[in-house]
Amino acid sequence: MSILGFTDIVQGPLTQYLRLSQVIGGDVAEHSRLVGAAFDAQLQYIALAAESSQPGQSDIISLLKPTSDQISAIQAYREKHRTSPFFNHLSAISESIPALGWVTISTAPAPYVKEMNDAGQFYTNRVLKEWKEKDKNHVDWVKAWVQTLANLQVFIKRYHTTGLVWAGKGAVKMVAGPPPPPPGCPPPPPVIDFTSPAGDAGLDRSALFAEINRGSDITRNLKKVTAEMQTHKNTALREGPAPFKPPLPKKPAASTKSIAADKPPVFVQEGKKWLIEYQKNRADLVVENAEMNNVVYVFKCENSTVQVKGKINSITLDSCKKTSIVFDNLVSSIEFINCQSVQMQVLGKVPTVSIDKTDGCQVYLSKDSLGVEMIYSKSSEMNVMVPKGDDYVEHAIPEQFKTIITPKMTLHTEIVENKG
Repeated sequence: MSILGFTDIVQGPLTQYLRLSQVIGGDVAEHSRLVGAAFDAQLQYIALAAESSQPGQSDIISLLKPTSDQISAIQAYREKHRTSPFFNHLSAISESIPALGWVTISTAPAPYVKEMNDAGQFYTNRVLKEWKEKDKNHVDWVKAWVQTLANLQVFIKRYHTTGLVWAGKGAVKMVAGPPPPPPGCPPPPPVIDFTSPAGDAGLDRSALFAEINRGSDITRNLKKVTAEMQTHKNTALREGPAPFKPPLPKKPAASTKSIAADKPPVFVQEGKKWLIEYQKNRADLVVENAEMNNVVYVFKCENSTVQVKGKINSITLDSCKKTSIVFDNLVSSIEFINCQSVQMQVLGKVPTVSIDKTDGCQVYLSKDSLGVEMIYSKSSEMNVMVPKGDDYVEHAIPEQFKTIITPKMTLHTEIVENKG
């Protein structure tokens, strides 16, 4: 029953994920082949447990090597393709694929799978944000992958609640190399034709070009300018305009702005998400008792300070002004979007800092966060404070770049230093 349960995952949402990966193509398709091989290796390991007694620790390490090698290959592929246009897709898988390590947890492994699924949520949200209005395949791709890990969690709760169950019927027969792989996944269903909407757009575009290509006939419906309509022939048209009357002030626009500014402040937890919105002149905003899979979203706050205690998944500051945030540890990243004059200070560890369309951002790092990755675009006045003893050393993040075309017809970009 355990083998059949895992096979249902492989033939269900995982197959859907693999199919959509091939539809999207590129690095996503190549990456998905490694994911499929990792699930095949895990299916083989579960099948071995269903017919054998638990071997010694050294044998377990050898038997788990095919799975661990595939997980390492998946994560290494992401690191080697950081410039890929599908980097968020690769990261979503790489951050959550360690869920297959549940077989090494002896007590309640299901929550671990959920934790790994949540760890990839930051990047799956980015995929949805970027592609939801462009291509539905990417949205379905996210749903298929999240559903795969959700079904894996249900499978573990049903068949392996307190850890992988070994049948205890006989000793495991070790071989010189890793066991042969099991039969692959069933062939994917035929790709759905998504070209019909594009065909309608093509018809509209063809009609437009046909209208333009009418040549001189395109002016046939224009009105002819007669002598009475020409100012140099009709002197009556040369008279000046009527006296200027200033328009009445537009009160509705002012009232609309007033309504938007007077929205009530929000500080509430909705499931895994902490919402902090429209706070002004507040220095006592504290998020306490947050869990590792929680996220904090700060929106349109001004002249305020937010403190986040404990370890959570991620933090986002959106459209904030003169706002500071202090936090302990993050699993994934902190992101600034459309902000002005903001500051952050990490007391523990943060893997990634993302800055987008922000003017004025001060980043105070801790000694544990010196390996941070900083991703920024369309931003200015960014500075990083690196700890040195009891003080900080300030470094400005480059904002100007120079790009040239090399003799090999490729682009070479370098930083332009300000000599002034």
